[in-house]
Amino acid sequence: MKRVLYLLFVALLAFATLGWTDQSVPAYHPAPPPRGAKLPPILPADALWGPEFQYPYQTHAYELAAKIPNVLYQQPCYCHCDRSAGHKSLRSCFEDTHGAECGTCLRELYYTYRQTKAGKTPAQIRAGIIKGEWEKIDLQAAASMQ
Repeated sequence: MKRVLYLLFVALLAFATLGWTDQSVPAYHPAPPPRGAKLPPILPADALWGPEFQYPYQTHAYELAAKIPNVLYQQPCYCHCDRSAGHKSLRSCFEDTHGAECGTCLRELYYTYRQTKAGKTPAQIRAGIIKGEWEKIDLQAAASMQ
């Protein structure tokens, strides 16, 4: 038993020391949805009510998501909801309330919107998301993004 615990401790120490993390890119689509594809709608912002939706940036994110659904369709989501909720891209997060309840989804949405407004292509935006540039988004400041 001591040997097993010792080996487990060594393995955990090795993972921590080497910075072992999952380097896979979450699910996304490499191109916009096919013309005429029937996708679930982005949840309307007025559907987000109750005590868990207390910040303006939560509902504002859905308003912006509705403006760029095809770009969101082409982006991964680093909360890894593709594994837990079966999401297929960042767009999926805003088809239900998940996007409003997850800081990762919200930051990626605001990053994607800002980059779209700056003229970046979905592939360029995806490269920035993969690099982690979305982590710099301040949600309180993002609430005023137009």
